[in-house]
Amino acid sequence: MDPSQNNTATTTAASSNGGSNEGDMEAKRSLGRVTESIKKTLGLLHMLHLTVSSYNVSSQLILLQRLNALVTELDNMKRLAGDCDIQVPMEVVNLIDDGKNPDEFTKDVLNSCIARNQITKGKTDAFKSMRKHLLEELEQAFPDEVEAYRGARASSAAETKRLAQMQSVLPNGDMKVKTEH
Repeated sequence: MDPSQNNTATTTAASSNGGSNEGDMEAKRSLGRVTESIKKTLGLLHMLHLTVSSYNVSSQLILLQRLNALVTELDNMKRLAGDCDIQVPMEVVNLIDDGKNPDEFTKDVLNSCIARNQITKGKTDAFKSMRKHLLEELEQAFPDEVEAYRGARASSAAETKRLAQMQSVLPNGDMKVKTEH
């Protein structure tokens, strides 16, 4: 995950916990400090790798200094991470352990959602088609009852729409959410 995705996750977590804009900003600052610590740790690991790969007796002091710097930075990272509340799915951790890109997890989740959405859309379309077909068949057999049904359905839909507008509810039943900036 790149830092911008982590910022979004932290902001979302803070917002869902009832955090204010000030809380969101503090969460972003905390995450930024952790991100910087991670970058510094990666740099220290790279320098340590270079020292170890070309190790000789004269570089022992440099090796010890870099090891101490790494330990200090890891301790700092642990302390800074205590201020961040980011939850990572176990599947992502397993992918990283397997040496795979965590973006694969996101791609798989999105593809799964798209597939389920297509299945649901197909079912909805099938029900709409069946309803239309049934209404056509019923209209041929019972024209007066179907006309009364359509009138009742239209008045019910108009009443539902009127109530939804009064209650800030969307026609599909979802509540309108006021976003704060």
